[in-house]
Amino acid sequence: MAEETPSGGERTEAPSAKRRADFRDKGQVAQSKEINTAALMTITLLFWFFYMPYFFKGITELIASIWNASGQYTVSTPALVNLTAFILENLGKLLAPLFITVLVVGFFSSVFQFGWLFTAKPLEPDLSKFDPIKGIGRMFSKRSLVELLKSLFKVILIAWIAYSTVLSRLEEALILIDTSAITTLVFLGKTAALILAKVCALLIVLAVFDFMFVKWEMEEKMKMTKQEVKEEYKETEGDPYIKSQIRSIQQEMARRRMMAEVPEADVVITNPTHLSIAVKYDSDDMEAPQVVAKGAELVALKIREIAKEHDIPIMENPPVARLLFKIELGATIPESLFKAVAEILAHVYSLKGTRR
Repeated sequence: MAEETPSGGERTEAPSAKRRADFRDKGQVAQSKEINTAALMTITLLFWFFYMPYFFKGITELIASIWNASGQYTVSTPALVNLTAFILENLGKLLAPLFITVLVVGFFSSVFQFGWLFTAKPLEPDLSKFDPIKGIGRMFSKRSLVELLKSLFKVILIAWIAYSTVLSRLEEALILIDTSAITTLVFLGKTAALILAKVCALLIVLAVFDFMFVKWEMEEKMKMTKQEVKEEYKETEGDPYIKSQIRSIQQEMARRRMMAEVPEADVVITNPTHLSIAVKYDSDDMEAPQVVAKGAELVALKIREIAKEHDIPIMENPPVARLLFKIELGATIPESLFKAVAEILAHVYSLKGTRR
């Protein structure tokens, strides 16, 4: 039965990956009972068709062995127990392939529909299922009505197949009056096999349509309202407002750490007003100059203010400034800028009268 639509609105949004996973964890997957029924009947019938000679041969041998040894049995409780155990053991061996086939087909017909899934959540007690009002609601729900109509339609089709098949062979059946019992049994067996084959073909067709319907129904059930999408996003990604606040704090902390590096710089290269890039070079520890701080507009102005406070030279070179601004913070400058930056640093060192 589909979930009730919450007050948040109609379910118009496609289900998210998380919602699909939640449904699957609860054991709510698209599963058609018609697929299981069609697979069991068809494959079991085919298996029985090929296994039947071996089965009847085994039964014949079992009956013959019991009959031949009947004179040796004594009428006592232990003897009857032993005979019963012997019969059950041999019948079990003969029927085991059939039972195994049924189990394997039942397992793989489910795996085919929704893959491997093991969950105990459907077995957990749910007190709402004991609510008589909800129980009556489920009995007369749209889902129950659909299942009832499907069952009636299937029964009617199967009955029509059986009736039309028998009717088509009625003339052959009438002449069986003058034939042997074996001939009659063979005719009845062939007629029953024909009816079962037609029923299996019908069940396969119904299973295909039912599976498509169940898949569509589950997709509709998993759809989300716009409010549910927003709430899920908040749960998985976090509140956008809080995330923006965290980003702002992180950016501010990073900016402060960057500003603390400006007094250690050798030079600040500007655009001259829009960009500011602080460059540091220590020949003892660095293979090439590094960008220790950079910024645009207000941040660029703040870098220049700190540079002035600590007597860091400020050099205007728009082309170099634009190229340096593209470099990651803390990264060394590329080889293509070595010459330009070296000239600026040489000029700065000459002004200071020192060389680092």
